[in-house]
Amino acid sequence: MRRTRNDPMAKLRTCFLSSDRGQEMAEYYVSLLPDSRIEKVWRPQGSEKTLVVEFTLAGAPYMTLNAGMEVPHSPAMSISILTEDQAETDALWFRLLGDGGQEG
Repeated sequence: MRRTRNDPMAKLRTCFLSSDRGQEMAEYYVSLLPDSRIEKVWRPQGSEKTLVVEFTLAGAPYMTLNAGMEVPHSPAMSISILTEDQAETDALWFRLLGDGGQEG
């Protein structure tokens, strides 16, 4: 079976490390873009803490991993979003900044 780009079972996905807020991070990102959703939340057996969240952003697969350590965000990795026009870009940009984001 050939896997497509928006197949939630795709073998390759970008992973964001988080100390313990990976599910919150994934939920926030999927709220921003159409064709985005949480695919799977994985908790180790017997635990209520989330370890891995698999999600789709605008059709592309991603995941978060709660690594239990504080990892600073870095401009070394970024997500590029293609928009239809400047109005769509501005709407997304201001939504990210309005939620505590910083211009970079």
